[in-house]
Amino acid sequence: MPQYVPVTDRKTMIAMPRVITEIDRGDLELTSAFVEIGVATTHEAQERTGLLNHRLKPRQQGVTIAGTALTCEVPPGDNWMIHVALEQARPGDILVVSPTSPCDDGYFGDLLATSAAAHGVRGLVIDAGVRDIKTLREMGFPVWSKAISAQGTVKETTANVQLPIVCGDRQISPGDVIVADDDGVCVVPRAAAPAVLRAARERAAAEDEKRALYATGQLSLDLNPTLRSGLLRKGLLYEREQGFN
Repeated sequence: MPQYVPVTDRKTMIAMPRVITEIDRGDLELTSAFVEIGVATTHEAQERTGLLNHRLKPRQQGVTIAGTALTCEVPPGDNWMIHVALEQARPGDILVVSPTSPCDDGYFGDLLATSAAAHGVRGLVIDAGVRDIKTLREMGFPVWSKAISAQGTVKETTANVQLPIVCGDRQISPGDVIVADDDGVCVVPRAAAPAVLRAARERAAAEDEKRALYATGQLSLDLNPTLRSGLLRKGLLYEREQGFN
């Protein structure tokens, strides 16, 4: 069990690494619904924002997850705080890890994945390295990472858990919605999640309609007149012959 130590001096409190034990995770059913939407449509539905840097690669294929961000800072070459973060895990969480300075070491492997899965964690997003990839794939534990590295880590230095972090060049707060699939990773601020989900579902329905029309051979240029008028406005010319000798 964690030991709660009272700190009365505010300056000391700010300077000390902290673990926030209670956060608002929002509605898990709503969060889970983003699985049916996926990263690309979610990103488009929130005005093309929220994508994490493409350096975070999926280490498996054909997997989509959505869940609440369990945020964790780690010092370079030190995975101690991941162990601390898993103490705070709840079913439906996605562990989001970022080093305080760039590092590609293998912070996470099959043992931590076993523990994470036992606590209901749906996957890992880490702006650093992972290892035991073959076993992680066999386990079906999804990972999006910056690197694959067998380099081990130590357990010497503390950092923050369940505080806002920057991962993949995006700020992520505890309880934000994380969506990850073969296209990458997208974050949706927790407060905006209901509106983004509605917009994403509307966009997905419109895309289904277009897909059915495209399948019959109809062209996007004909279905959306603004595309043709825009080409005319830009001065694009259609010619029967090239007109060159």
